[in-house]
Formats: sequence, C-alpha cells, structure tokens
Amino acid sequence: MDYLNNIINEVVVVEGYHDLAKLKEVFQNIDVVITNGSEISEDTLNELKILNQKRGLILFLDPDYQGERIRRLINEHVGETKHAFLKKIDCISKNKKKIGIEHASKQTIINAFINIKSTNNIKMSKLNNNDLLHMNLIGTKLAKQNRKILCEELGIGLCNGKTLLKKLNMFNISLEDINRVIRK
Repeated sequence: MDYLNNIINEVVVVEGYHDLAKLKEVFQNIDVVITNGSEISEDTLNELKILNQKRGLILFLDPDYQGERIRRLINEHVGETKHAFLKKIDCISKNKKKIGIEHASKQTIINAFINIKSTNNIKMSKLNNNDLLHMNLIGTKLAKQNRKILCEELGIGLCNGKTLLKKLNMFNISLEDINRVIRK
C-alpha cells in the first residue's frame, strides 16, 4: 500500500454508493465492493471471501452499530482482513443527523488508511475480562465512557465490553498500549 501515491492493492469494502463516491475522490484507482448496507447477501460474502484470498480486503465501514455488525459478519465469513476506522465525530453530516464515511474529510479518510489495523491468527495478546475490569472498561458506571475514549483513541471502532476484549486481542493491543491511552 502506498497511500501517498494513491495505490491500494487490496479491495476496500464499504456500505453504500455514497461511500464509494467519497473514496473515489480520495483514491481514484481504488477497487471497492459495496455491501448494500446491512442487507449483505450470502453471494456478496462469498465474493468477498474469494477477493480476500486473491487480493486481501480492507473493511472501511461506518462507525455505528450497523457498520460494526457488517464488519463482524464479513470477518466471520472471510477470515483475516485489514480494517480502517473513522471516529464518529469525524464523519457527522452538516445537519448533524447522519453519520457515515461520505461525510468525512479527505484528510480524515487518508489518515484512516494510514492507520490500518490488521487481524491475524497469531494471538500474542492475552487480555482477559479481569484486565478490563481492573482498567474500569467493564463493570463500572464509567465503563461505557472509558471504552468510547479508548476505542476512538486506538481507532478500533466503538464496542461493548465483550467485543472490546475480542478486538484488543485480535489487533494484538497490549496492556501497555491501553495504559498509555488511559493515562492521557
């Protein structure tokens, strides 16, 4: 991947046509597959599996519940992928009623691709629920707010406690990485 020269070898997965149009403004030669929102079909999932085997995938989905749901469905079906994330605050429409990639600035999108996260089958990080409890990321009144801050700072998308644990281990994020964010 050479983002500065507008070269992305993997196929990027987005939810809709507005997302595609926005990406084409930033990366003219990008190959994109549209999921058609949360109605992702079995045929699309099978196509993505083949594309992932041949070229690799970058999942670039809206930072909302549906985007995270689609991300999970694709990962479960196709296996190891790369992920680009946006913070909700960076992709709110001008009228403040919608959230989506199409509302993000070009530079915000470029930054999301520069900070891509990869999943892999080698799980070096072995965080557990006790670690999250100790860091007030689950089981306290402030846990939801703390998770929001952590997830946005790490660029891994918003999630509940169970999903946070899975993502932290999947992206091999260490206790030290988490502590650096929490201490800010």
